[in-house]
Amino acid sequence: MSMYIDPHIHLVSRTTDDYEAMQKAGIVATIEPAFWLGQPRTEVGSFKDYFSTLVGWERFRASQFGIVHYCTMGLNSKEANNIPLAEQVMELLPLYVGKEGVVAIGEIGYDDQTEAEDRFYREQLELAKEVDLPVLIHTPHRDKKKGTYRSMDVAEEHGMDPGWVIVDHNNEETVKEVLDRGYWAGFTIYPHTKMGSERMVEIVKQYGPERIIVNSAADWGISDPLAVPKTADLMRKMGIPEEHVQMVTYKNALAAFSLSGQMDEKDWLNAPPIDQTKKMGGNSVLRGGQVPRVEGPSDRVEN
Repeated sequence: MSMYIDPHIHLVSRTTDDYEAMQKAGIVATIEPAFWLGQPRTEVGSFKDYFSTLVGWERFRASQFGIVHYCTMGLNSKEANNIPLAEQVMELLPLYVGKEGVVAIGEIGYDDQTEAEDRFYREQLELAKEVDLPVLIHTPHRDKKKGTYRSMDVAEEHGMDPGWVIVDHNNEETVKEVLDRGYWAGFTIYPHTKMGSERMVEIVKQYGPERIIVNSAADWGISDPLAVPKTADLMRKMGIPEEHVQMVTYKNALAAFSLSGQMDEKDWLNAPPIDQTKKMGGNSVLRGGQVPRVEGPSDRVEN
């Protein structure tokens, strides 16, 4: 079975059934960027609890289903416009960016491309430089080309190395500029919006696999946590070489986010067997009467 990384998926929104399906499909590792929850948070404490979940319970929950979980930390652009609250979040972030499993500052950038978004994007670029982490950029849904170019321009103003920046949610009108300027180009396979699997195949055919990263961005909306392996399967059917498939669905994400020093292939190749009798803070992924899954060495499936 091929191994996959989904380097942008919001797993706090997903069920344990999703985790099981992802593991069976070959997903060995995930990266969960900090983002908004569908409605604005109104207190800094809600950010604190959310960030704690990303480095705590969700990391544990993933391990209970055979997946290694990483995350990125940041103030998302959609919530940067509440300036008093955003200022408090910026004071909170340094407490979390050095936690185990944090592989980037993100997802940050622009939404409506306001002055407030610009201010906090710049501040977080400086934070990334200070703590020596890569950056994951969210490109806006509206006026994407302008927002994408602006994101890169500002990153360069702040002295960011493009090789340390993943520009996400690309499409056909942004990909060439992103690649030409030396950035990693992320593509989100999201139903009816962003990028479809068929379009993704054509992009890899046209531009090749270098610095291209496929993700699902699956969240609380209509989305597919199996988008990465499904896209990989379609690529194979459409004649994309296996080495190229592996690059855009596994190797490139590993190369980009391992710059953090927090992500290593050994994390899943040498992972301990699943043992659902384990608990975190006294809590289990199981409920009363459910039978725990406990693997022995002979139960491990070699990828």
